[in-house]
Order: sequence, then structure tokens, then C-alpha cells
Amino acid sequence: MLPVSKPYEYILYIDEAGDDGLSRIKPVDSNGASEWLCIGGFLTRANYEAKTVQWVKEMRRHISALQGPALHYRKLSPSKKDAACSFLADLPVKAFVVCSHKVNMRGHQSSSAAIRGGKQWFYNYCVRLLMERATEMCLKDSLKHYKEPRPLKVVFSARGGHSYGQTKAYWEILKRQAAGGTTVLNKREIRHQVLRFNLIDYLPHQQNAGLQIADIIASAFYQSVETSTLKWEPRHAKMLQPIMAKERNVVADFGLALQPTNPRDINLTEDQKAIFRYYGYTAL
Repeated sequence: MLPVSKPYEYILYIDEAGDDGLSRIKPVDSNGASEWLCIGGFLTRANYEAKTVQWVKEMRRHISALQGPALHYRKLSPSKKDAACSFLADLPVKAFVVCSHKVNMRGHQSSSAAIRGGKQWFYNYCVRLLMERATEMCLKDSLKHYKEPRPLKVVFSARGGHSYGQTKAYWEILKRQAAGGTTVLNKREIRHQVLRFNLIDYLPHQQNAGLQIADIIASAFYQSVETSTLKWEPRHAKMLQPIMAKERNVVADFGLALQPTNPRDINLTEDQKAIFRYYGYTAL
């Protein structure tokens, strides 16, 4: 049994880079939304939760980024991004990223998904892909070390326009489907055994050190695929290799998930393919 003072064994921080707009998308539309939506998360044990504050303080001192109340990856110079990713790569965490190439979904509407995921069904679906992988790791680890499922706490970076209540409600539907064996699109499932409805929170980025670390992960991968911007650079995402989550010793489709999942459905440039090939996507 878990001690009363520690009602969860793991904690997952989730942030995003890019946006989930589908009506107009770059580069097809000059004034469109981002070509990619990247959901990034870092998973660690609950006993490291308090240490995230110290990690961020040390990182900011290490890279001389002390202005402002919070660490914002996109505001860092390339050399400071190098240092931040190098520092993060040595921490006792596991990183997960979902990179969704949105061009193939331009203008797409899904009434069935909207019923399950609310108005922000696309964002919820991308988070679902990350959660399937993170909960899989938690369940396997807890069964190995404790012989029972141990709970996971999830903390989102609160962004304007998102309803995290919709996300929680969507997860409840997925939990019931998984428990009943009725999951739709069931290549993977959210492992309901480690999820608790009361262990899901959403906080402002500047108020939570863990979310500032998740921002580094999401933004590093976003800048490795959003090639239309002047900040395109795959080097920093590659530097996170030591902490990328693996399944059967492979990062591809686990620590790093590409959506759509079939590479033949995506028309990527050679520059965009580079980061996925680096992490083991051989069919690109």
C-alpha cells in the first residue's frame, strides 16, 4: 500500500508547442496555423517532484537565464538551448513527445471524435497518444517493482482556450473503454489502472518548474520539425536522446510518436524526416 502522504508514485508534466488549429495551416495557407503540433511530457517518480524546482534553478544559473519569473525555451539563444538540453539530458526523467503533422488534417472535422473529445478533440487525441505510452511505462514499472499498479499524477500547462475538464472527461471515456475491452483505435490503450480522476491538474507555466522542463522537451522537438521558421534546428532534440523513453530499446513510436502513424500518409521534407530517422523511424 502507498503511504497516505504519497498518494501517487509517478508524476507527468505536459506542455505543447505549436497549436491545434486545422482550418488554415502553413505552408499551404500563408496566414495559417503552425504546420505541427508537438505535445511534450516528462515523467519522473513522485519522490523527485520537489526537486524539479531545484533543477530549474540550477539550470537557469547554469545557462545564465535569470531574467523573468520563469524559464521560456523559445526565448533562449541557440547556445543556451544547447546548455539547457545538455543539463536536462542528465536528469532522472523520461521524455515523451507526440509530433502531429497537421497538413494532412487541414480542414478536417470528426463528429465522432468531437463527441468523445469535445470541441478540442484534435488536441485531446494527440494528448491521448502521449498518455497511452506514458501510462504503459508506469504500469510496467509499478508491476515490476511493487507487484501492483501505482497511481500517476498528471499536470498540464494551462493555456488559454483549452478546457482541461473536457480532457479529463475524455480520459474517463477511454478508461471505461479500456476496462471493458471496447477501445476504439486500439493499437494502444491508456492504462486505466494507473490513472485517477483526482490526480489531474493544470497550472500556469510560470508557476510550476516541472512544466518549464516539459516546455523544453515540446519546444525542442517542435523546432526540429517546423522547418518554415528561422528557429528550425534538430540538434537540440537530438541532445535529449539519453532521456527519451524506449520500448524494447527503441524510441520510435514510443518516446517519440509521429502522427499520422503510417509514414506513407505524410509528405515530409528531408529536413523534417531527419529527427524521426535519428530516433529510429526507418520507413521514412
